[in-house]
Amino acid sequence: MTIHFGPAGWSYTDWAGIVYPKPRPRGFSELAFLSHYFDVIEINTTFYHPIGSDMSKGWIRKVAAGDFRFTAKLWQRFTHDAEPFGAEDIRAYREGIEPLIHHRQLAAVLVQFAWSFSESKENRGRLERIREAFKDLPLVVELRHISWNTPEVMKFLKERRLGFCNIDQPESRGAISNTSYVTSPVGYVRFHGRNRTAWFNSKSTVAEKCDYLYSLEELKPWVDRIKGMEKEAEDVFVIGNNQFQGKGMVNVLQLKSLMTGKLVEAPGTLIEHYSKELAGFASNPARQPELFKNL
Repeated sequence: MTIHFGPAGWSYTDWAGIVYPKPRPRGFSELAFLSHYFDVIEINTTFYHPIGSDMSKGWIRKVAAGDFRFTAKLWQRFTHDAEPFGAEDIRAYREGIEPLIHHRQLAAVLVQFAWSFSESKENRGRLERIREAFKDLPLVVELRHISWNTPEVMKFLKERRLGFCNIDQPESRGAISNTSYVTSPVGYVRFHGRNRTAWFNSKSTVAEKCDYLYSLEELKPWVDRIKGMEKEAEDVFVIGNNQFQGKGMVNVLQLKSLMTGKLVEAPGTLIEHYSKELAGFASNPARQPELFKNL
């Protein structure tokens, strides 16, 4: 398949005993474990600060297969700071992800903006500066404000080979949602959940904002959207960012099963916790106990 499914991040305390076994076997690696069930994971760490190259080299060694890929969020210095970024910022970010580029395991860099980043000449200029700074990398832009949802903007993105991140987020009058645009070789979909109360509450934690489990009725319209994207893109990445207690993982597994018409492999602990939701969609492979010996 040219459609890849995976979670956003992999290190969450609320995943213990739900996604990961509890207690964990000696030498257990979260990333190595997940790479047996998914072929892509979105890196959150790179949004908050640049990482060292040794860190990304370690990630490469841990994943199970050579065709496993990462998507990495761009450092918020580029997307959220009012002060213009400089050459040192570019160098610091790029240095950390260089091993992923070298090993051809970087599928995309996610350029994530806040909802307040609306369409304007100034903000288009920022997009162009980011494109110029990382002109050799597959960039995908997450634009949450509805002012960007125009044919002119899609043309602007296509001309600059900037991918568009299609999102499912809580509904509001000014929010983009449920699009299926492809503006570069990389198609991208992110599920944030629809927890509207927490999403628009400035006092809510990230975990509270992402605490949402989609119903099958809510997911099914995405099957045709993603299939349509597959016809236009070289690869499509479907990421569950509604990550509280592994709920995003449940939803991307359900989507994968719906799209392939087959049972998909999933961690036994996840199937046990979400037995109702994953019944008929996921199986617990007999080889799972053997996995722990190799982690």
